[in-house]
Amino acid sequence: MTAITSGAPRTTAPAPTARPARRRRTERPRWWLYVVLALGLIAMVMPFVWMILGSFKTDAEIRQHPTGFWPLEPTLDNYAQLFGRLDFATFFLNSTVVAVCVTLGNIVFSSMVGYALAKLEFRGKRLLFALVLATLMVPGVVTFVPLFVLTANLGLVNSYPGLILPFLITPLGVFLMRQFMLGLPDELIEAARIDGASEWRIFLRVIMPLCGPAVATLTILTFLSSWNNFLWPLVVATSEDRYTLPVALALYSVGQNAAQYGLMMAGAVIVVVPVLVVFVLLQRHFIQGIALTGIK
Repeated sequence: MTAITSGAPRTTAPAPTARPARRRRTERPRWWLYVVLALGLIAMVMPFVWMILGSFKTDAEIRQHPTGFWPLEPTLDNYAQLFGRLDFATFFLNSTVVAVCVTLGNIVFSSMVGYALAKLEFRGKRLLFALVLATLMVPGVVTFVPLFVLTANLGLVNSYPGLILPFLITPLGVFLMRQFMLGLPDELIEAARIDGASEWRIFLRVIMPLCGPAVATLTILTFLSSWNNFLWPLVVATSEDRYTLPVALALYSVGQNAAQYGLMMAGAVIVVVPVLVVFVLLQRHFIQGIALTGIK
């Protein structure tokens, strides 16, 4: 006769737990990376700081202490001389007119060519794009003399058209706009064509509103290049009423015996300010445009 034992139910022993995985090594802060980046930032910013502080120094102080930063006797004479003796308003107006016209021309014409190369089908399209890429490899100095001869034969020397027309469209602008427009969906264009929109209407109402980052990038690059252009205005502009700021500062900052470094630095500060303003206003779109178009 077997006896039946009563009592608490029999519990099974818990299964042995697996050994905990090794803890990941805590990543050490890469302090050396921050140090390198900080040193690079200082190396990039210090020349601008030295230029700004040097604009408040006299020429004698700059020559005696060329590596010093803080002015011993701050003065505004350089800016007073810049705005008083020189015809600053005329030079600033010339630079503004040329830079704005060149920038607007590149936005319009580079966008048109980029749209044609990206979204339209026509004979010789690949050959035309190959020619655009080929012109990117040609230095500007190579075409400088033929371009000046053409400008002189057209009677455009010492005029706004002579300063503006040769740069109304650039291969870089065409390439940038074309690369960005390739990423736009073709369905939008097909839908607009079904609705009866013409190519001009599609370009203006459908494509261009979507090209904000690319247009901002092109605006900054073109404005910077045109505003700082020195060699072409130096050759084409033969009178003071057509001088741009870089040309005027280079010619008038040199005295009878030596260069006037204080005046030169004050002018450089004035030249840099508009470029910084444009970049600050468009930097968000600029970074996005660089990322989307794949420009390195």
